[in-house]
This record gives sequence, structure tokens and C-alpha cells, in this order.
Amino acid sequence: MRTIKWGIIGAGRIASTFASALNSLENVELTAIASRNQDRAEEFARKFKIKKAYGSYEELAKDPEVDVVYIATPHSEHKDNSALCIQHRKAVLCEKPFTINRHEAEYLISLAKEHKVFLMEAMWTKFLPVNAIVKSWIAEKKIGEVRHIRASFGYYSEFDRSSRIYNPDTAGGALLDVGIYPISYVMYLLDELPEHVISSAVIGRSNVDEQNVISLRFKNGVLADLSSAISVDIGSDAVIIGDKGKIVVPEFWKADKADRYDAQGNLVETYSLPHPKNGYEYEAKEVNHCLREGKTESSIHPLQSTLEIMTIMDQIRQEWGLQYPQEKERGMKQ
Repeated sequence: MRTIKWGIIGAGRIASTFASALNSLENVELTAIASRNQDRAEEFARKFKIKKAYGSYEELAKDPEVDVVYIATPHSEHKDNSALCIQHRKAVLCEKPFTINRHEAEYLISLAKEHKVFLMEAMWTKFLPVNAIVKSWIAEKKIGEVRHIRASFGYYSEFDRSSRIYNPDTAGGALLDVGIYPISYVMYLLDELPEHVISSAVIGRSNVDEQNVISLRFKNGVLADLSSAISVDIGSDAVIIGDKGKIVVPEFWKADKADRYDAQGNLVETYSLPHPKNGYEYEAKEVNHCLREGKTESSIHPLQSTLEIMTIMDQIRQEWGLQYPQEKERGMKQ
């Protein structure tokens, strides 16, 4: 089997998590790491036994040995970092959110098609086996007809204007950092777009959304009640409620367990599958599979799905009047 050679741009926490996942896989080589700080790149390389450490993103993008690049930089850099790699004909797995708005996402997708390279957003939640089981339970009507979904993802982080999550310049805020998860999850489970979206947010002294609530209504009568936050711990579970029972998924975004209850509230089925490493290995496997098959996008998380999510988040931010500085500078409208 062909060995897929990976590079990583960005040497922060999420890059470390993904590097650990890659190093747990067979027929995969983590070949290069790039940071704007050479010392940091070399430290990362030593930790994960990577043979090449670059002090610039351009050097990695030009490396002929690298097949695919994982983009692990702040939200605001995703577009430029991904474009750099695509222009050097590298496949790209870009951390979520794919970009800060639909306009940027359309640009990257167009660029990837022009250069005929693979491109995918790293929405790892959609590749977890437990969530595939949850989706199959819904399709098999094990809880009857779905009527309501609740999903939350929020954590407490002390206010720090210099932190990327509280900084408008790095496209901070709850929606793009964690709110994307419940939105993506509901659309993954239902396989359809909402017909109506309403929301509310607290725009704090940071000038980004520090917490929000979002309501989606679907044409089949399903309501989704979604919440996200960076300033308060609201949990990260999902509950899918049907007319004959419900499914509870603790920590749905990194799910390794799901419980199914009947209409009387009795636990009738549990599916549990601990991650072999940390859960990121599943999306990496999907990228490897696609590259070996010569595909330019994933059927599990196609680019159209990414565009749909970006469109919803643009609509939500427009309702809040939340624009990031780079959007204002470029005269963009969501």
C-alpha cells in the first residue's frame, strides 16, 4: 500500500494532537513540520520524530516529498495557508472552520479544482464510528421519527484579549471555534438544510461572540436547539429525541459512546468504542484513502457540505452584526 507523506503547518496544540494520530497509523509518514519560528519547528520535529523542520510555510509547501498538508493555524490564516499549499499542488486537510466565511471557502474550492488537488475541512466529528452508529440508528427509525435535537459545546476560558479565541483579528468567538460543531452535527445526522435559522449572541468586550444560541427548523418538522460558548461551561452533549425514544451522545464532538433509550426512558442499547489514539486518526484515514483512490474530495464530508455550513454561519453573524476586521478591510459582506 502506498505510503502517504504528510506535512503540518502550525506547531500548536491541535497540531500536536493530529501528529500523535498520524504517528499511530500504518503506511503513513509524518515528513515535515513548518512554523514561523524555526526553533519551535525543530522542537516539534524532535517530539514527533519528524525528519524535516521548516521555519517558513513556503518551504514546506515547496517540498516535493510531501503529499498532503494539515493546516493547523488560527482561523484567520486558513485561506492563505491552504492556498499556498494548493498552488504548489499539495493536497490539503484544513482545520475547521475551513475559512472565516463562504467567500473565502469558494475561493479555496475553486483553486483546488483548478489545480486538481484533494481538499477537505477537518471536521473530525463526522468520521467517528460512534457518530456513524448514531446516524444509522436514526435511519433505522430506532427512536421513531426525529422531532428535536439539542446540542451544546461550550467551555470557560478566562478573558484575555491577546488570546486567539477572544481576538477579532484571528476570527475568534464561540461560533467559529466551537459553534460549528453542533451545526455540522445536526446537518450530518439529518442530511438536509434548515429552512429557517434564528439566533442570538452575547458580543462581549472582546468584540466577538462569547456565547450564543441558535435555533434551526427543518421542513420535516425537526427543531434543533444549539448553543456554544467560550466564556461559560455549558457542556458538550447531544440529545436526539424521537417519538419512540431518544439517543444521548456525551461529548458528541469527540464521541466514543452513545446511549439509546425507549419512549419510557429505559436504556435499551449502548454503543461504545474508545479511540485507538485520540479520534483524529479517523479523518486522517479518510484523507489517505481518498489520495490512494485519486479522489479530490471526501464523500463523507464533501466540499458542498462545508459551503453549506459556512453559509449558515455567515447568515448567523450577519444577524448579529459581527464582522471580522479583515472582512471590513476587504469590503466583504457575509
